[in-house]
Amino acid sequence: MSQDAKKRRVAEAAFEKVRHLIDSETPIGIGTGSTANCFIDVLAESKIQVLGAVASSEATAERLEHYGIALLDLNATGTLPVYVDGADEADTNLNLIKGGGAALTREKIIAEASAQFVCIADDSKYVDLLGRFPLPVEVIPLARSLVGRALVELGGDPEYRQGIVTDNGNLILDVHGMCINDPKSLELAINQIPGVVTCGLFAKRPADVLLLASDKDILEFS
Repeated sequence: MSQDAKKRRVAEAAFEKVRHLIDSETPIGIGTGSTANCFIDVLAESKIQVLGAVASSEATAERLEHYGIALLDLNATGTLPVYVDGADEADTNLNLIKGGGAALTREKIIAEASAQFVCIADDSKYVDLLGRFPLPVEVIPLARSLVGRALVELGGDPEYRQGIVTDNGNLILDVHGMCINDPKSLELAINQIPGVVTCGLFAKRPADVLLLASDKDILEFS
């Protein structure tokens, strides 16, 4: 089965899992990336009346608007019942690496504001140890070199993601070669570097449910 087909299947499975939380009076959160896009497609095709969604990026907002799904402000919604998003890597404890689409800060904010975080991915994203995928770090432009040096001291090899400016007006450093044995501690250490907005480790607030599409099944971890 192709990766695109797996993404569609896991998006459909996620919709069935959370559809009881979707109605004309309840806001939801939706992430960024190709798998999250599949979820938006499935949501739109269902014709369910939804109050609206908090989008984690301008790209997601555009897709929601294309389907006529209202955009909501997290400051007005308060706690969301559910947030659906993908991941670049997920481990056995539901810790994640996110940020391949450069939306990690807004994704982390919405995840923190949600009662349930449902992560959807194909099975190629499932790993025993995080770190094969370079760890994205969003940084204030002034601090790019300072943060880079600090990441080297933490054992990483940071690479500036050329030509990318986040929706927040910041830059991305992709950190290669990190040994992520303790995701929560590393997340806290990186986030304390002056100039870091946030890193793409989701360990302090991991997923509550992980749905993975394999060639034959939808695997669920919680």
